[in-house]
Amino acid sequence: MAYQVTLITGDGVGPELAQAAKKCVDATGVKIDWDIQEAGIDVMERTGNPLPDSVLESIRRTRCALKAPITTPIGTGFRSINVHLRQELGLFACIRPCKYYPGVRSYFSSVPVDIVIFRENTEDLYAGIEFEKGNPKTAELVDVINNMTTGRRIQTGADETGISIKPISVSGTERLLRAAFEYARENGRKKVTSVHKANRMKFTDGLFLEVSRKITAEYPDLEFEDRLVDNMCMQLVQKPELYDVLALPNLYGDILSDLVAGLVGGLGVAPGANVGVDGAVFEATHGSAPKYKGLNKVNPVALILSGMLMLRHLKEFDAANRLENAVAEVIREGKSVTYDLKADRNDPTAVGTQEMADAICEKI
Repeated sequence: MAYQVTLITGDGVGPELAQAAKKCVDATGVKIDWDIQEAGIDVMERTGNPLPDSVLESIRRTRCALKAPITTPIGTGFRSINVHLRQELGLFACIRPCKYYPGVRSYFSSVPVDIVIFRENTEDLYAGIEFEKGNPKTAELVDVINNMTTGRRIQTGADETGISIKPISVSGTERLLRAAFEYARENGRKKVTSVHKANRMKFTDGLFLEVSRKITAEYPDLEFEDRLVDNMCMQLVQKPELYDVLALPNLYGDILSDLVAGLVGGLGVAPGANVGVDGAVFEATHGSAPKYKGLNKVNPVALILSGMLMLRHLKEFDAANRLENAVAEVIREGKSVTYDLKADRNDPTAVGTQEMADAICEKI
């Protein structure tokens, strides 16, 4: 019986990457009935809606999706589809494994970096509760804040002040930390590190830390520690081999997951998963790179490895391992890889997106 999986082709280079990842997942022999859906700028231009209802309906039906990159306009334009999907589908945990594969160009190639980020996905500043400067509601909030606090007044007027609200809840933190601890236990990991800024934000990050310490009591077989987010950044650059599973609020998780991806060679080799109670969406963590659209040039590894995470989610562990091993072998050989995985990015022997995917299929 085939698995039902939604394939969101994205925009920019998304459709090319979706094609490459699909052929590699199919090459494992796992039977999948793909429901192909479109979302992003291209759909927005045709229909006025970057995320058609059919996409959400498909994911709710299949409970599993592989998503190619989708453009998020910076500063203006429609709101992030990625954020909307996570909130609409209750995908509370963003899981980003960052593992070094020999052959990838990295300053940390001699260090055994193998870190998994668990980022809370629905709360914190990314909840999107914002008030624009000049808005009457902003003026009301400035007045309320100034009347409620002592020594922490907003010094500027509402006509030049924007406000974001940072909600962090007990239940949201509990489910993230439990997910991180359960993952560590099921995958032979030894330690979970809670990352925060509780020395400054005592009622939000302080709550995150308090709940983290409470949850660790349920997992006496695992080591637990906490780190201030600024110190964590330094630790990851100095001695990343000491860290295993990191659990973070939304904003810090977004930033540090890119930092850790940089340790292992960049976003081109960094897969991702967004997991909730009723479903999961697997995605490359990089952007849609519209300037490379149609050039058959970009590295497909991140989305292919996201397909590997999807196979593990479906309990197809043998297929997932064969796919990951094939990716690792192609990268190690360094022959049939895209330009960014060559020692010299101008190497004329670099292959295209589809050719690298074909080489991975041959290894499988």
